[in-house]
Amino acid sequence: MSRTRAAGLRMLATDRFDLLVVGGGIVGAGIARDAALRGLKVALVEQRDLSSGTTSRPTRLIHGGLRYLESLDLGLVRSDLREREVLLRIAPHLVSPLPFLLPGYGRNLLDEVKLRAGMALYDLLSFDKSLPGCAWLPRDEVLAAEPTLAADGLRGAWRFYDAQVPLVERLVVENALDATSYGAVVANYARADQFLRDPTGRVTGARVRDARGGGQYDVRAALTVNATGPWLDLTTRELNTTRRPLLRLTRGVHLVTPSGSRNAHVLFARSDGRLFFVIPWLGYSLVGTTDTDYFGDPASVAADAQDVAYLVGEARRAFPSAAFDQVHYTWAGVRALNRVEGVPEGQVSRRHALLDHERSEGVAGVVSVVGGKITAYRAIAEEVVSLVARKLGRQTQPSTDRRPLPGGRFADLAAFTRSELEPRARALELAPATVAHLAQVYGSLADEVLDLVEQDSALGTRLCPHQPAIRAQLVRATQDEWAMTLGDFLLRRSSLGLAACQGLECVDRLAEQMGDLLGWDATDRAEHVSAYRAEIEPMRRFSTTSVSEAAHA
Repeated sequence: MSRTRAAGLRMLATDRFDLLVVGGGIVGAGIARDAALRGLKVALVEQRDLSSGTTSRPTRLIHGGLRYLESLDLGLVRSDLREREVLLRIAPHLVSPLPFLLPGYGRNLLDEVKLRAGMALYDLLSFDKSLPGCAWLPRDEVLAAEPTLAADGLRGAWRFYDAQVPLVERLVVENALDATSYGAVVANYARADQFLRDPTGRVTGARVRDARGGGQYDVRAALTVNATGPWLDLTTRELNTTRRPLLRLTRGVHLVTPSGSRNAHVLFARSDGRLFFVIPWLGYSLVGTTDTDYFGDPASVAADAQDVAYLVGEARRAFPSAAFDQVHYTWAGVRALNRVEGVPEGQVSRRHALLDHERSEGVAGVVSVVGGKITAYRAIAEEVVSLVARKLGRQTQPSTDRRPLPGGRFADLAAFTRSELEPRARALELAPATVAHLAQVYGSLADEVLDLVEQDSALGTRLCPHQPAIRAQLVRATQDEWAMTLGDFLLRRSSLGLAACQGLECVDRLAEQMGDLLGWDATDRAEHVSAYRAEIEPMRRFSTTSVSEAAHA
């Protein structure tokens, strides 16, 4: 067992907390960090792994939401653009600027006027931005920048900037790490089965079940925050006396394909006019997303043949010569939106809401977060903790908009890599590709990975011959970052499971190495390999490339 998790479980059983956070996605981790930095005694529990739900399945953008301008939701766009700047500043290794092209086809004067006005408004709402403003590029310049783009009817393209978070899972891990550095207790595979109540009916915490080691813990807290995302209606069922659903769930599907464009693109589907993205990501293309109502178990969401055909077809229309019909894998996530009936899925607001159950159901001691975007997670967390602090009668000041995340403590990532990481890596005989990989995944925390290699040179060997990740990352993940399974490491602590082959070529070898660290016997290793294959099976259901082909892609 991870030493961080073992220590956390011991404290859950014995300590009393100011705040219990239920849900280990980006919002829950952000709340735990904000509260711990303000001096509150915090516990966070997650029923599976950190970021294993909706957080790990988005378009991986940090953006204002250009399309929300059409509904005139200017406050949401402005708030998210402000948060984009904050995240570029506090997590520069994980969040980076991304230029987009929005191609223009045809000569509809009304559409041209609307788009020009929208671009001007997007610039206006991001008046304090560090990124370049919007600009119109003529046809020849666009085709020079993107030769595979469909040329028929192309007049030019708008270029604008937003940001990308390629490894959003690491954003969650670093929020959790910073929270624990200020005394928070974080436990994954710890399911909150029911709320605890005092004789007045007030919620005083939750009964938590250890899904890995067995056993139950009554976790006592002055206040509890429910940040379970698409599971919210299930986790608040015992509190919701009206039985009216709080959420409208929609499914978003993405494809990972061979690289098909040089730039990120915002496109409009010819079949139905919906907006979708084609984005460079980790050497591949990320194509998505869909937006359809979803009524099933959030844990079982997956792409279907219609989703895949829709995205492949639209991407191929935009890039006729690109290999978007070669699908490495897919992912599907469930958006947890404020419930609104009578409007199309894509027009439901992405605004979040805070539900104080004392006001809505007369149940004190618990607050729920309804909806929200990854871009807004830090601001949502700040709002939640400010409410918690007021309820507890604590005078606190937020600081997460100024304090860098643990891996973001440098002035410039390229300069840090050249001056700090590269000299150490050369002395340890690590390849340049490994240094670049460590910088991207860990930022300034890469120094701690190199510390492990200095202590044991064997930890500098690659985990997979086709990827730059090294054994020291596995040690760090299991010792300090709550990794308990192969999926935890491959998909949510490193980028190995996000490669085209998803680590399947080296999964047996990884099971041996991870098993040595966590005490698995031969039966355990086989079970963990089977569990990982089962975890990614829905993602590979529509794969058109073999594992061997994907490993060399």
